[in-house]
Amino acid sequence: MHIRKGTTRAALAALTAGLLTAALPTPAQAAPAQTATPLPLATVADVVSAGDRVFVSGGRSSTDIVVASATGAVVGTLSGLPGPSDLLLSADRQTLYVALPTANAIAAFDTGSLAESARYDTGAGECPSSLALTGRYLWFGYGCDQWGGNIGRIDLGRQPARVTTGMATSQDFYDAPLLTAASQNRSVLLAGQPSLSPASVYAYTIGTGGTLTLTRTSDWTVIGSNLLDIALDPTATTLYTAAGAPYEVQAFPFADITAPSATYPTGPYPNAVELSRDGTRIAAGANASYDPDVFVFRPDGTELVRFELGNELSPGALAWSPNGARVYAASYDWTGARPVTLHVLPVPAG
Repeated sequence: MHIRKGTTRAALAALTAGLLTAALPTPAQAAPAQTATPLPLATVADVVSAGDRVFVSGGRSSTDIVVASATGAVVGTLSGLPGPSDLLLSADRQTLYVALPTANAIAAFDTGSLAESARYDTGAGECPSSLALTGRYLWFGYGCDQWGGNIGRIDLGRQPARVTTGMATSQDFYDAPLLTAASQNRSVLLAGQPSLSPASVYAYTIGTGGTLTLTRTSDWTVIGSNLLDIALDPTATTLYTAAGAPYEVQAFPFADITAPSATYPTGPYPNAVELSRDGTRIAAGANASYDPDVFVFRPDGTELVRFELGNELSPGALAWSPNGARVYAASYDWTGARPVTLHVLPVPAG
């Protein structure tokens, strides 16, 4: 449910303006000019940047992925796909992996030719919804029913690739778990428990042959409620969470998920977090109505810039350009009055 401010609340807004200002950090500088491109999508699920091309998926009710240039201009469409949802790029950015939960499959596309290069069947009734990559292993969080969530693995090093499900043997997931991995550390995997309050995160070690061993779980209530996105820094030293509450993105030492080591205020309701390729900047998003939607921080908490999108930021729909000069955000309008929009947000140096 989206709670919006009405004109009848003008007096209350005036009385609490000072408190709201104190609750959110003051940006170091005004937001540079952004561009916003309407997309031929009715809904939106995810966005990733391969550098010269940006991909935006339409979600479970869609059949399309829109392809845009680095500046946001629409240049093509990957069409005829059953419910394209989570997107993931290979380390060299030459392959795009697409979760197709309504088809119980994961597709792979060449980011240059846009041709489909592979499709992996994950098994009937699996609904793969979240993707992560560690070297030869493509991981997927899956689950169609309550308490039917688990983690699967595709061994891309085998020919043909081998799919294995039921990798998480020591805990249950209410829904398809959110997954993320570190670009410079192939030995760990992070999984988040969505759809529950309070939420939890689970840290795994990846062993020989791609086995998963649960090494630690977050303390009760520390993550907050309604977990919507997770991230790892490149070395897997720090993990980040965006949940509906508290009203800030939280950072935790990967070795000790008991208390946050840093927080990044966004206001209500945090729903996205993404680290730059080098890990020196954090993009944090919130499901704001008339307040800023996207914030960029340094790891020490210094806010560099904030942006107002005008639409609702879709959960998890933030992506950095490989060079760290831009953040891409995919938004929607819950009333249906405005189209799905791709926002290109230039990030100042510093």
